[in-house]
Amino acid sequence: MTILYEPSRQVAQHFAMLIGGDVRTAGSLDETHMLLDEDPDEQLVLFGPNTPLMEAVGLAARFRLARPALGVVLLRHSLEVNVLADAIRSGVREVADVNDPTSILAACARSQDLSRRLTGGSRAGAEPAADGRVVTVYSAKGGCGKTMIATNLAIALASGGAKRVCLIDLDLTLGDVALMLQLQPERTIADAVPVADRIDETGLRTMVTPFCPGVDALLAPVVPTVAEQINRELVTEILYLARSMYDYVVIDTPPVFSEHVLAALDSSHQYLLVATPAVTAMKNLRILLDTFDVLDYRKENRLVVLNRADPRLGVTPADIERVLRIPISNHIPMSRDVSISINRGVPIVLDSPTHAVSEAIREVASKRIGAEMASPKGLKSMLSRRAKR
Repeated sequence: MTILYEPSRQVAQHFAMLIGGDVRTAGSLDETHMLLDEDPDEQLVLFGPNTPLMEAVGLAARFRLARPALGVVLLRHSLEVNVLADAIRSGVREVADVNDPTSILAACARSQDLSRRLTGGSRAGAEPAADGRVVTVYSAKGGCGKTMIATNLAIALASGGAKRVCLIDLDLTLGDVALMLQLQPERTIADAVPVADRIDETGLRTMVTPFCPGVDALLAPVVPTVAEQINRELVTEILYLARSMYDYVVIDTPPVFSEHVLAALDSSHQYLLVATPAVTAMKNLRILLDTFDVLDYRKENRLVVLNRADPRLGVTPADIERVLRIPISNHIPMSRDVSISINRGVPIVLDSPTHAVSEAIREVASKRIGAEMASPKGLKSMLSRRAKR
């Protein structure tokens, strides 16, 4: 967790959204001390740009010996030499430019990594503990609504910010996650190429783009040709690191069996296979299931989701299961509201949490993947917090 001290509520909401995860905000130094007293294991205090410098210096100096695992990171509009000198002398670990989100995330990550080492949680050179659950969303045919399901599923799994979720767009040539979420792809998976041989948690944190509380997105490259420089080994390493940093990793994939997709499938705990009630989609899914058998991907880890389910199309669930020879795990109903939400850039589970489509996706997250779900009111709150940012 992180304590963010910032007198301005609006500024505090902005940086809480940027950092993601479980952030507790304080509007005064006294409130900051109260939160620290309540949690003796807290490892990071972030001082916002509107906090007095002397308060940051004083808190860092006070806890420098009493709680060495507690890191203090200071945000400032300008980095004067005297500010840096006073901060370093007092024990402030990092001073970051308030206008540089990448440097802020990197500073927080470095401080938390040092805290883990001081408490024995991570040794230099030790491999990270990969505890997160990886879910790959895949379809053997394009146009089945795979990206819509992946983006909404990631938000559902975040459970209002209670869990940390990394949504990875592995469609490296035509990825649509940034478009679906209306995110500017200033940082993408392509940034991992120059540091492929030494990528770590800090590096990965600088590549993700926060979307809403608990959800970060690792976006596809802006230039499709960069995909040729991203090999299977790099994808595997990124997924392993992401598992150590997040509770869930949701991967959106292209409808092809590329080396990147195989790396994702090999690293996955569950495979969410998407189809629509169309003859071609069902045929392709049947071939895909046979391929999974050949590759020895466990049957019990496969979830078949029927998207745009509509009995008026003349194909019953029984007909589909007879063709696929596997039960359908969940049905997501057809609704034009999904297209409206996509065009607006607001995932339907945030925009309309009680909608039948939202309920169906949340059911996949809770009953099939095992996440605790936020209430519809909590999801609406997430949307409100993102709008304020």
